[in-house]
Amino acid sequence: MSNLASALPACCEAPRDHWPLPVALPGLHLHSCRFDPARLAADDFARCALEPPPGIASAATKRQSEYLAGRLCAASALAALSGQPHYPARGADNAPCWPPGLLGSITHSHGWAAALVGRRDAWRGLGLDAERLLPGARAERLAGEILTADELAHFHALPASERGAHLTLCFSLKESLFKALYPLVGRRFYFHAAALVSHGEDGRACLELREELGAGWHRGARLDGQFAVDDGCLLSLVAIPAA
Repeated sequence: MSNLASALPACCEAPRDHWPLPVALPGLHLHSCRFDPARLAADDFARCALEPPPGIASAATKRQSEYLAGRLCAASALAALSGQPHYPARGADNAPCWPPGLLGSITHSHGWAAALVGRRDAWRGLGLDAERLLPGARAERLAGEILTADELAHFHALPASERGAHLTLCFSLKESLFKALYPLVGRRFYFHAAALVSHGEDGRACLELREELGAGWHRGARLDGQFAVDDGCLLSLVAIPAA
């Protein structure tokens, strides 16, 4: 893994270091790449010196390429942060296991993968999520599963043409929130545990907890998020500072 570029799998482009979100945050590295499941080669994992965990080696081509692309981005981001490329192992809860003193988040959607990493002395939690914008009809079907009562009332007050994008935003920010908070609270929680209380055209957002999650995370606590939309894909981030 000393030279990630020379060990690229056939299905992935080289990860690049960039920040597509509206607010740059100090000390964080976000690396992303395009990948094509149809180009996954039989030796792609071996070429990267990455042992697929149980369940991945026998998974469908799409799942294998998602896992590989996500780990490749994570290794690239970790190399930029610490000088040491490292593939995060998959824990018993399926979450990535980061090196001591570091933390991060991995996401993938429709041929695009990304990883965000930082240092624990600066950040307590990081959650990154990418989603394709939902069509309106599907958003209508899913709204009740994702939105609180207040959010649902706001959703139905929107013009029909805006509902798909809005539900995608709520869904993605709540996914990012879960990724950021799960390692801190040590238990799973679901969409109704938080609500999107504000968001703006500048890409900034705020979420409020609607349940007691423990470990100091109380009902009413607010967390900042941010988001960007590009080429039909929404990327969201919830980053919790260490202070």
